[in-house]
Amino acid sequence: MGDTTTGRTGPSGPTSPTRPTSPIRPDPGLYGPSSVTWQCHGDPVMWIAGVRALYLQALHPRAVRGVMENSDFRRDAWGRLLRTADFVGTLTYGTTEAAERAGASVRAIHRKLSATDPGTGERFPVDDPELLLWIHCAQIDSFLHVLRRSGVRLTPGQADRYVDENRVNARLVGLDPAGVPADTAALAAYFEHVRPGLAAGPDAQAVYDFLQGPPVPPLLGPGRNLLWRPIATLAYGSLPDWAHHLYGRPAPAPRTVTRRLRLTGRVLRGIPAGLRWKLPPGHILKAMRRMGPGSRPSTHGLRAAASILDGPGRASHDDGGGFKTWRSPD
Repeated sequence: MGDTTTGRTGPSGPTSPTRPTSPIRPDPGLYGPSSVTWQCHGDPVMWIAGVRALYLQALHPRAVRGVMENSDFRRDAWGRLLRTADFVGTLTYGTTEAAERAGASVRAIHRKLSATDPGTGERFPVDDPELLLWIHCAQIDSFLHVLRRSGVRLTPGQADRYVDENRVNARLVGLDPAGVPADTAALAAYFEHVRPGLAAGPDAQAVYDFLQGPPVPPLLGPGRNLLWRPIATLAYGSLPDWAHHLYGRPAPAPRTVTRRLRLTGRVLRGIPAGLRWKLPPGHILKAMRRMGPGSRPSTHGLRAAASILDGPGRASHDDGGGFKTWRSPD
């Protein structure tokens, strides 16, 4: 008989002892189900937030000029919006490998592009860190603002954590996370700093006009007016007052906008999540299959988890590149 301590005898002689194998843990990606970002990015108002981000981003003359010169956005605006949603979904719910690959692809594309400053005529690279930081901050501010204003009850600590978590996103597009706002106070300070350089020139006005009435085939015109225009108008109304002043176009009173956002949020959240998440490219359903049913994103669970997320027991997670972000132990 074989020695059960040192090995066992098989058809070909002694073999190594049998050792219990620990199950392979699924890859949570860059955020994971314990993050605020994972819970929030599955909310349907993110589409409104994405449109708000486009209005806001267009107020940076160089940033919007880079878009105008390097993409046929008037003809492919829907594709651009869907590609942006796909990118955010991959970073949030995809595997670490998929997220890193998506980031590398975006960096490679931006590295090849340049545009002309509308004021000075100077050529500038599209991946200028100043421009990347503006795009990132306008996006994160819009996501957070619309989520909270539409009724998602994030605590101040959770809001700060959301901003901090998304410095991972900033790293993937080519920014040094150390120079990216890490909480809501730093984000607000960034906007105060950059506001004097913002303007609603011809490019920004073209973005506004397009978002209010994107071209569609004549038969789809009524549907656009019924479904799209209210969302675009609501997204514009949710901008800060200074942005409305720059555009020179009125907006409803803030109370009216808030009431409409909350009503729209309730209506959209009333659509079964399983139905919403089946729309392409289905990042959330893929993540739930990978991570298990307990990974289902829901903003309702954030209030119950607030004492954990905002408490002293948070753990520092290293993304492998020397950059640490905060998230609860997985």
